[in-house]
Amino acid sequence: MPAIGEKPASVRAISRAESLRTRFRDVRDFSKLLTRDLEAEDCVVQSMPDVSPTKWHLAHTTWFFETFVLKKFVTGYASAIPEYAFLFNSYYNAAGTMHRRDLRGLISRPTVAESFRYREGVDRQVEDLVASASEELLDEVGPIITLGIHHEQQHQELLVTDIKHVFAQNPLHPVFRKRTQEKSEPPAPMTFVDFEETIATIGHDGHDFSYDNEGPRHRALVPSFSLGSRPVTCGEYLRFIEAGGYHRSEFWLSLGWMTVNEQHWEAPLYWEKQDGAWWHFTLSGFRPVDENEPVTHVSYFEADAFANFFGARLPTEFEWERAAQGEAIEGNFVESERFHPAPAMGAAGLRQIFGDVWEWTRSSYSPYPGYRAAPGALGEYNGKFMCNQYVLRGGSCATSQSHIRTTYRNFFQPEKRWQFTGIRLARDAA
Repeated sequence: MPAIGEKPASVRAISRAESLRTRFRDVRDFSKLLTRDLEAEDCVVQSMPDVSPTKWHLAHTTWFFETFVLKKFVTGYASAIPEYAFLFNSYYNAAGTMHRRDLRGLISRPTVAESFRYREGVDRQVEDLVASASEELLDEVGPIITLGIHHEQQHQELLVTDIKHVFAQNPLHPVFRKRTQEKSEPPAPMTFVDFEETIATIGHDGHDFSYDNEGPRHRALVPSFSLGSRPVTCGEYLRFIEAGGYHRSEFWLSLGWMTVNEQHWEAPLYWEKQDGAWWHFTLSGFRPVDENEPVTHVSYFEADAFANFFGARLPTEFEWERAAQGEAIEGNFVESERFHPAPAMGAAGLRQIFGDVWEWTRSSYSPYPGYRAAPGALGEYNGKFMCNQYVLRGGSCATSQSHIRTTYRNFFQPEKRWQFTGIRLARDAA
């Protein structure tokens, strides 16, 4: 018998199941919401190898639930179209072979409509499985579905940034989501917030969801430092451009200088000069650059070069996490459907530490002490990418608010620019 006041196991299972189903349905529905203004032709374009077609994102996230939930937990499950396992696997070698990433834009079938039907069929079966699950089964399947939900939120962010790159190639400057041009006010001047030396506890505490690369939780000595009160603005970055920053090797890392010259960079991605003024492509159209907004679509190389120009540096990820501890996770996220960084608001202290732009750190993406990747295909999620990448923190205007954490470690190669990446400066203690 359950203890007095304790719910029977069957009631607890129903409550857990309904909560999980609701969360699953909400996140899956949000992916559809993001595509509401897209035409079928928009959903099949791959504008560069890093970009995946919208249709692929919709099908890949469905493949994840089919592969790691339905095939494992539904007795006798058989995929309606087995070939999807090859087409929509991304990088899980233990799950089977996969189609080449750079050729995803050549897959005309399944159609967009068929991809949505694939989602609907898998969604029904996942919800049915959860609805009928016992406490014991929920203990097994719940964490995998939760991982799949967060995996889908990652792909929602990629869907937004990928369709922006696709639309940016079109001379018609298509609008993903209309947004009224607001008149912004200049933000308060950037100041630096001081932090004393401390032995900080770094990493996730194990409560609720986190990715494996956020642990193990450990202690790290963080010397005293100062962190910029807000992200660098477009106006501040313009001063770097106007000072010849893209043509002065003294600011750049050797590999960054080589990349600048090979790629002929003159400004952040999507910026274009017209009649002496800078414009940039946004998800609400082609617009003049607003000097009051955080600069975005800059690589690690550009962020580091700007910091050198400014007489500062980028923070380490441990400094960033130490500074962000205790800060509320609020700001401009994908739920606002602004799909663009917003000008800084507020007064003293740290502003926009979460949302708006991912903030480059100077930390290489590497394992925490004691880290070991889990066995099997799901163990390939983060660990095998710990090479030649840098850590970003804080989320962006394309990140879901329910997805980000103080301990969240994003990572990209230093030359990448198509994500909403920006700059927050740091300084050594005086």
